[in-house]
Amino acid sequence: MSQQAATRLDKQMLIGGEWVDADERTDVIHPYDGDLVGSVPMASDGQVVDAIDAAEAAFQASDLSAYQRYEFLHETARLVEERADEIARILTSEQGKPISEARGEVDRGVQTLDLSAEQAKRMFGEYVPMDAQKGFARDHCFTQREPLGVVAAITPFNFPLNLMVHKVGPAIAAGNAVVGKPASNTPLTSIALFECLDDAADAVEFDVPDGLVNVVTGSGSTTGDVILDHDAVEAISFTGSTPVGKYLANNSGMKEITLELGGNDPTIVWDDTDLEEAAVQVVGGACSNAGQVCNSVERVIVPEHIEEEFVDALVDACEDLVVGDPFDDETTIASMVDDSQFEDVVEIFEATVDAGATVECGGNYGGELGPRTFEPTVLSGVTPDMPAAKAETFGPLVPVITVEDFDEALEEANNTNYGLEAGLFTQDIDRAKRAADTIDAGGVNINTVSGFRADHMPYGGFKDSGVGKEGIKYAVEHFSREKLVGFHQGFNA
Repeated sequence: MSQQAATRLDKQMLIGGEWVDADERTDVIHPYDGDLVGSVPMASDGQVVDAIDAAEAAFQASDLSAYQRYEFLHETARLVEERADEIARILTSEQGKPISEARGEVDRGVQTLDLSAEQAKRMFGEYVPMDAQKGFARDHCFTQREPLGVVAAITPFNFPLNLMVHKVGPAIAAGNAVVGKPASNTPLTSIALFECLDDAADAVEFDVPDGLVNVVTGSGSTTGDVILDHDAVEAISFTGSTPVGKYLANNSGMKEITLELGGNDPTIVWDDTDLEEAAVQVVGGACSNAGQVCNSVERVIVPEHIEEEFVDALVDACEDLVVGDPFDDETTIASMVDDSQFEDVVEIFEATVDAGATVECGGNYGGELGPRTFEPTVLSGVTPDMPAAKAETFGPLVPVITVEDFDEALEEANNTNYGLEAGLFTQDIDRAKRAADTIDAGGVNINTVSGFRADHMPYGGFKDSGVGKEGIKYAVEHFSREKLVGFHQGFNA
């Protein structure tokens, strides 16, 4: 296996406060060289039901105060930070991202846990002035927020720690119980998180009910259907593909649902910006985590008269990246997570070149680079109907589309069924305002790329990119409900 990889890890599931195995197990491999990293159980239907039942019982038994939930999450953050190097190695071992990016994700995970802990103390209601309506001057009403119950947290492979934290942290902050289901090809990092949660429950000076946090591993279809059918599950938070998200939405009934799905995110680079600096950010936004990011730069839109200059800047930025072993500190581009993801990118790339796009740099994949490694690749001459412009590529491709004017740039930015994030580089405030008002996406970022995300900001898309918002405060709102309490004039006995 490549340098400094994690020791083989054969892990179990956490159900009702106990670490348990299953009749069948599945292997986890290192994407860079295919070596075995470890294994996890394949949960049966019955074990998923057991996890949900345990969560429901724990929710009913829990009387944790807001401050105790803060302490529990804060202690978890401390334990994750204490194991930061180990968890980063696990993350790179099973996911394949460069170790520098893995360390950054662990750091973000610690911050997201601490932000969630603080939010537990900020579940405010509001006073409702009743004298705004005639006849109610002596009535007093206010709102209060209450937890939902059991929250199912289903996460993808690309950020196996921080995306699970983005669900578990706010769910616990709001007072819920949780059943986590990580992606089947990257479960070990999430299990490390739940080990920290379990240890934190033992470390705090108050009783955290067994079953308040649970994690099951294995088949997504098995787990998903059980979660959909179980009446105790009050909320589902899912990050992943649009087809699976639509299936969950169509079958979730009255459950609260948050879907953070795919993207085909545009970044417009106009002629009044620093093209070299913009190119560095665009390449970073397109190629970090080998392009396997929901809001990565999928389409670069530029005016025709700067195409040549900007493409040259993109090529320079790509040439500064280092392709190699993910455990090498100098590596900035490593392998994709599995054969399926890799083959999808190869297919999109080849089809785009066959359709007439020009490879300005890169274009090599597999072979000596590694079985699932694709070079950062700049494509010019891309038109809106080419695969690299239409599809969610999820790989390190940088397709450049030219337009005649800013109206056409905005039109092209909206030329997609997705609407997650967008970016615009410009020094013109009016142009920036037009983009913010016109682009149909959950976030429009001025003077940075579509891939910008801070963990406390509202994050979630429109159209086929999903429903609801993540970001600590906003997720807590999704994982709680608002109750009105009214005081009205009493009666003397």
